[in-house]
Formats: sequence, structure tokens, C-alpha cells
Amino acid sequence: MAELLTLWQSTGVANFVWGQLLMIAVGCGLVYLAIAKKFEPLLLLPIGFGCVLSNIPVAGIGGPDGLLGMIYSVGVETGIFPLLIFMGVGALTDFGALIARPSTLLLGAAAQFGIFATLLGAVALNFVPGFNFTLQDASAIAIIGGADGPTAIFLASRLAPDLLGAIAVAAYSYMALVPIIQPPIMRALTTKKEREVVMQQLRPVSRLERILFPFVVLALCALLLPSAAPLIGMLMFGNLLRESGVVERLSRAAQNEIINIVTIMLGLAIGSKLSADKFLALETLGILVLGALAFSIGTATGVLMGKIMYRATGGKVNPLIGAAGVSAVPMAARVVNRVGLDANPHNFLLMHAMGPNVAGVIGSAVAAGVLLALAGS
Repeated sequence: MAELLTLWQSTGVANFVWGQLLMIAVGCGLVYLAIAKKFEPLLLLPIGFGCVLSNIPVAGIGGPDGLLGMIYSVGVETGIFPLLIFMGVGALTDFGALIARPSTLLLGAAAQFGIFATLLGAVALNFVPGFNFTLQDASAIAIIGGADGPTAIFLASRLAPDLLGAIAVAAYSYMALVPIIQPPIMRALTTKKEREVVMQQLRPVSRLERILFPFVVLALCALLLPSAAPLIGMLMFGNLLRESGVVERLSRAAQNEIINIVTIMLGLAIGSKLSADKFLALETLGILVLGALAFSIGTATGVLMGKIMYRATGGKVNPLIGAAGVSAVPMAARVVNRVGLDANPHNFLLMHAMGPNVAGVIGSAVAAGVLLALAGS
């Protein structure tokens, strides 16, 4: 009889609690969104499956001695995975549009305003019963507004590791919802005449400019904001691999094998933090709400800066491209192009929107460096 009781107590049926069942349903929901709706499938699929694995009772897969727990410890706690992904993003990114029109840096910078506005919102939420966000927690939550998953994960792993799962899911969810969230904001803040503006073709960018660009950005980072150097440095290194033209094998590896392997490991590791005991809390709802607020404010301020540039240039800049200042590359630029085409079938804004889009990648890394410098201690 004792043996049967021991056997029963070792089964999942005897150990499941409602929270674990709910989180397994959440994990399956993320997998559904990845497969059926194609919402950020490269990360939502492994995150969702990791969530399912980490909520299996007794198995301990997501614990410190489990597979996912060890992957998390090696790759996320140390910050290695987000940095390797930044290297791959750099190798995949063409900064030519930004180099050709440096003024679009202003759009990328303006779109980061949502981050700092939400930082204040997260601190203010402490006046609501049930919330107790520290400055470190608020800083990690605010970075969701940059719509940059690796940056959000990097900062959360440094400042608020207990909130990493909720922050990562929120960041990637809002990245996936860019085509739904951004267009209404863009149309509300611009007139039809502004959306119809056709921009002039970008000037050609020389190979020398492309090679020097990573060094210029890294030098500015080293002089002004060294705390952002890990993210900026790996981003620029990946881009140098691409633009140098002499290490094609390394560039292809960064763009394919390395980033693919790390994406799988990162997704599973994040999923391990979606266990019921960590995720099912009032703070999680606050993170999701604040993340949506941060992303919406970032989109709006990018468009408003675009309107300022529209007026300053005498109508030569389409303010829609400001919405691409959030660093969801290249999805935000594609959304800008689509909204521009809706207003004018001959208006192709994709290459123009890529300038602020890649500027947003740099901007979110800089914002993370600022928050790390302010709240890291």
C-alpha cells in the first residue's frame, strides 16, 4: 500500500495545481499565436513550449538543476544570449538608410520617450495597493517601450530577474502586434496630406562610410555612455562582419547558425520563467498594461517628431516614418510603408523608414545603458 501511495504521489495528476494548468494553457496559447497567427514565431514558439515544460510538476525542468534552468543560468543571467543576438542583428542590418539621412536619428531618439514616460508610470503605480515596483523593476519594465526583445531581456536580467518572464513575453507580444497597434496611432496624429508625402530617393552610401560607421558609433558610446557598450559593441561588431566584405563565412554564421541556435536557447530559457509561482501575480498585469502604454507613447512621439521634421523641411519628410523609430526591425518599417501606400499608391516609404527603424535599435540600446547607469547600483 505504501508503495502505491508513493507511486501516486510521484505522478503529475497528484501534484498539479490550478496555476500550473493555467500557465500550461498560456504556453499553448503562445504556441498557437506563433503557428496560426505567425506572431513572432521564432521566439513565441520556444517561449510557449518552455512555459509548458516548466509547469510540469515534479519534473523540475525549469528549476536550477533542470535543463531549462541551467540554460537560463548560463545564457540569460550572464547576459550572453541577448548580446549574441545583438551581434546577429548587426550582421543582418543595413545601416545605409541611416547613414544617408543622419537626421532620422532624431526620430529613433524621439521614439524612446515612451521608455522614460513609462518609468515614471511604473514608479507611480506603487500608489496602487498590491504594487511594489523598485526603481530597478520600473526601469526594466519601461524598456518594453523600445520594442526590442533582446534589449528588454538584457536589462531585465540585470535589474529585475524575477520579472524577466513577464517582461520578455510583453516585449515580444507588442513587437508581434506592431501591425495592429501602430496604424491607428499613426492615422490619428497625421493628416491625409502628410501621409501622402513622397520622399526623395536616398543618396548612395559608399563602402568606406559603411565600414567607418560601426567605429564612429562605438567611439561615441565609449566616450558618452560606456554602460551601453555591451549592446552597442556587439551590434556594431556584427555589422562590421557584414560590411567589411572579407569575412563572409563569419557574417553568414552570425546571420544564421549562431543567431538561430541562441534564439532557440533564449526562448526556452525565458519560458522557464513562466512558471505559475512567478508569473501569476498582480504585478504581471501591471507589466502588460505599462508595456502597452510604453509602446504606444513611443510610437506617438516618433510620429510627432516626424511632424516637426515635416514642417522644418517644408514638407519633404513624411511624418509616418517617425513611427518606425521603435526598434521592431523591419516590421515597423513595413507597417509605415503599408500605411503610406494606403494614402498614396505611389508612395514607397520602406527604405526611408529603415533609417529611423535602425536608429531605434541604437536608441533602445542607449536607453538601456542610461537606465543601467541610473538604476544599476
